[in-house]
Amino acid sequence: MPQELQSFKAEFFKALSNPLRIRILELLRDGDKYVHELQEHMGIDSAVVSQQLAILRNRNIVLGVKDGTKVMYSVRDPLLFELLDIAKQIFNHSLNHTIQMLQDMNQ
Repeated sequence: MPQELQSFKAEFFKALSNPLRIRILELLRDGDKYVHELQEHMGIDSAVVSQQLAILRNRNIVLGVKDGTKVMYSVRDPLLFELLDIAKQIFNHSLNHTIQMLQDMNQ
C-alpha cells in the first residue's frame, strides 16, 4: 500500500477520533444543517461546533456552503455513513463477545 494512502487513512481516522465530530456526522446523516441547528441538537456552544466542523472540513469530510451569512454543512461522501454503521457493528460484536466471556466466567 502506498505511503500516501496510509497517511490519508491515518489522518482521516484522526479526524473521526473525537466523539463530538462523530455526533456531528450522525446528525448530518439526516440532512444538511447550519451550525446553530447542530448546536441546538448537541446542546453545546456554537464555537465548539464550529471548531469541530473546521477539523472535518480541513479533512474534506464535510462541505460548508455559504448561504447568506450562514454556512450549510453536509457530508461530502455518503459512504462515510456506511463506515459509521460498520463501526457500530464492530462495537456490537465486541460487546457481545465480552458479554459471552462474562457469562462463561459465571458458570
